[in-house]
Amino acid sequence: MVTVAAPAKINLTLEVLGKRPDGFHEIRSVLQAIDLCDRLHLEVGTGIAFRCDMPGWSAEKSLASKAVGLLQEATGYQKGVAVEITKKIPLMSGLAGDSSDAAAVLRGLNELWELGLSQERLLGMAAQLGSDVAFFLCGGTALAEGRGEVITPLPPLSRRWVVLVVPDVATEAGKTARMYAGLKGSHYTDGEITESLVKVLKTGRELQSYMLFNTFENIALDSFIGLKIYKEHFVKLGAPHVHLAGSGPTLFTIFNNEVEAEDLYTRCKDQGMRAYMVRTV
Repeated sequence: MVTVAAPAKINLTLEVLGKRPDGFHEIRSVLQAIDLCDRLHLEVGTGIAFRCDMPGWSAEKSLASKAVGLLQEATGYQKGVAVEITKKIPLMSGLAGDSSDAAAVLRGLNELWELGLSQERLLGMAAQLGSDVAFFLCGGTALAEGRGEVITPLPPLSRRWVVLVVPDVATEAGKTARMYAGLKGSHYTDGEITESLVKVLKTGRELQSYMLFNTFENIALDSFIGLKIYKEHFVKLGAPHVHLAGSGPTLFTIFNNEVEAEDLYTRCKDQGMRAYMVRTV
């Protein structure tokens, strides 16, 4: 048996530069892994079987099951696998849990099936599965370009504490595609915001909240009914700067100080909010 951790991520920046001829959008983004993790337990079997402890999760709709099929097709491996997922990352939250699970399957099966595939080969497969999957083969702090599959590792962000709030708002399959479709030309940027943050990380300067950016914040409050109320309440409880995670609807704020983060997290939980306190990794 092989056990693999699948961490969530937040976007420190997320710029959309424009629409590409292939229908995808060109992005530039600084991604940061956090220690909110799913765990995947993989064991050799005669077929392909998935089991997950989170209601609403579906193997048929998950990139994790597609990752198994892609590996079998690429390598001709005949044996199967039983995958048990202990899921902590909320579904369709903007934290890329499904993409991380798919990357964990690629890593885990490469070890379990003794395939000996190189990192470059796995990255190629990750790009076929989805835009965020390649990042999770690298982890840490990284620059994402192209449609998100071109990953350049960056110097690690010094440890920060992150308070996440997952709003109880309606989300549906295809959420990310609809968010991209909702962007207007005025929401496109030239990538300089991300480039500035990359320079900060490379020179070891201190990350400041004003450096964070997510173009989906231009449309998220209108796209998710009730999100505005959650954001306002988060601020009232003491969140200093509130940002959107990925395509939403999760909100987050970052602290240098663990005690301050713990205090806000406690207030959010006391108010009945679905909140998480995590660290950057």
